[in-house]
Amino acid sequence: MRFDDGIATTAPPEGRVVETDVLVIGSGPAGSSAALALATYGVPTILITKYRWTANTPRAHITNQRAMEFFRDMGIEAEVQAVSTPHHLIGDTVFCSSIAGEEFGRILAWGTSPEREGDYVKASPMLNCDVPQNFLEPILVSAATKRGTQTRFSTEYVSHRQDADGVVTTVRDRLTGVEHEIRSKYLVGADGARSKVAADIELPLEGRMDIAGSMNITFKADLTRLVGHRPSVLYWVVQPGANVGGIGAGLVRMVRPWNEWLIVWGYDIAQPPPELDDAATLDIVQSLLGTSDIDIEITGRSLWGNNETYATHLQHGRVFCVGDAVHRHPPSNGLGSNTSIQDSYNLAWKLAAVLRGQAGPSLLETYSEERAPVAKQIVLRANRSSREFGGFFDALGVTAAADESAMVAAIEERKAASAAGRAKREALQRAMDLKHYEFNAHGVELGQFYESAAVVPDGSTRPEPARDPELYYTPSTVPGSPLPHAWVGNAARKWSTLDLAPSTRFTVFTGIGGEAWAGAAATVSADLGVDVGAVVIGPGRATTDLYFDWAKVREVDEDGVLLVRPDKIVAWRSLRAVDDPAVALRRALLRILGRG
Repeated sequence: MRFDDGIATTAPPEGRVVETDVLVIGSGPAGSSAALALATYGVPTILITKYRWTANTPRAHITNQRAMEFFRDMGIEAEVQAVSTPHHLIGDTVFCSSIAGEEFGRILAWGTSPEREGDYVKASPMLNCDVPQNFLEPILVSAATKRGTQTRFSTEYVSHRQDADGVVTTVRDRLTGVEHEIRSKYLVGADGARSKVAADIELPLEGRMDIAGSMNITFKADLTRLVGHRPSVLYWVVQPGANVGGIGAGLVRMVRPWNEWLIVWGYDIAQPPPELDDAATLDIVQSLLGTSDIDIEITGRSLWGNNETYATHLQHGRVFCVGDAVHRHPPSNGLGSNTSIQDSYNLAWKLAAVLRGQAGPSLLETYSEERAPVAKQIVLRANRSSREFGGFFDALGVTAAADESAMVAAIEERKAASAAGRAKREALQRAMDLKHYEFNAHGVELGQFYESAAVVPDGSTRPEPARDPELYYTPSTVPGSPLPHAWVGNAARKWSTLDLAPSTRFTVFTGIGGEAWAGAAATVSADLGVDVGAVVIGPGRATTDLYFDWAKVREVDEDGVLLVRPDKIVAWRSLRAVDDPAVALRRALLRILGRG
């Protein structure tokens, strides 16, 4: 086999078996993130995809703070930000009769409102942004390949078989038709919502596939004069007409400001799929834009189904599934690629620890324990958000209308100086407020909590949220929680606490009076062969609590300690100093790593 810059250019001779530690199937956000993390940890990895290159359509786009934190940890945040539409341009979500027509209302989404932006700024060193998948995937695949991943395009997964020592996977070169085998110690299936890997290991799935139909239309048009004053990635259009149930509901999504766009238009999946020629496609675009005097270039169209399916267990033996293979749902809430990236973040460090002999194989079972509940949560939340649009249609009065003319009259009634008009306006406001559970669900985005054998509980419970836990994120250091962000540093520079806990090691955080924990970290690191760094925060130390924010979120005494996993999850803590910190820390690490 010959490789140029890590990308395979020819297939190996027929019958020859290629060997690696981890084989990743699929180069989407889940697969490429897994490959990037594994390569960063020095794990020999092969990434294959049946496609000739990365995503050729925008697909996923909203990129939340957890995903941005992963990119920051991997050192690629600047590249991602360079191709993103930044936070301040993504939030003025509009509901209207057409882009050029009347507005029904707006929501300041993704934490861009004065009421919510502080929550987002306080929660993370990174703000959310919009990165179309066809811009993100090349960055992830390129970074993974540069760091050592062997990447093969036009290479299709066929089947696999497991034994006590590894997995033998048969793959097919789609250019030549030649099949060969790759032997790996572990296999990661990141092959999407129609995952063959998930089917082959018979993952238990709950829910239904293809519960609704959608059509994507991509096009180019300069809409600056129509949207530049209300910048957003989402413009929702409601028009009485020939859509599902007689309600014309479409989404005009910004891909690149303000001249590349994607339309999502629903259709009845129980009927034959629509067949659109260029004229009919152009008619849909012009209808949703509300004008025919703008030059439009149609660049593509495709059909897809909305799903409501999640896996209740994510692995079998040495084979693991990540991403859309285990959580399949509509794009509501922007959870898909973000959750997929976090799946891989969770799994990659565990694979690396087991492959290095630092952890027992039981550590890998915690992947399902921790991520299967998240898969269920986000599938149910995304579908609930999709259904909550029904309240918006009800408020406009279109769902109860007998025909198109009655729908138009119902929409117009919101303007009336009458009791009925006032009631409709109030109902519309309530319906719009409900959509904050889709567009400002900060707690859903950041509030995952793990319970597994890779987390050592301390008998405490998570703080009772003072605000709605779906809308608002409450940081905590209760074991199982993500490490809270706080700015710390010194007179020369500042860091996020997340920066001080890189994914290449475990990290202990302590303060003045807790220096013995730092010594214990060095002792236990040498004893167990596991990299454990130490951070002491306080005045006179290398790192101090610049704004006194760390003291407000650490939830342990100054001489206590937090043990943070490579994926920035608090794995164990001691509220205060103990007589023998090395014994306590060693016991906790052995338990987390499945070593007794």
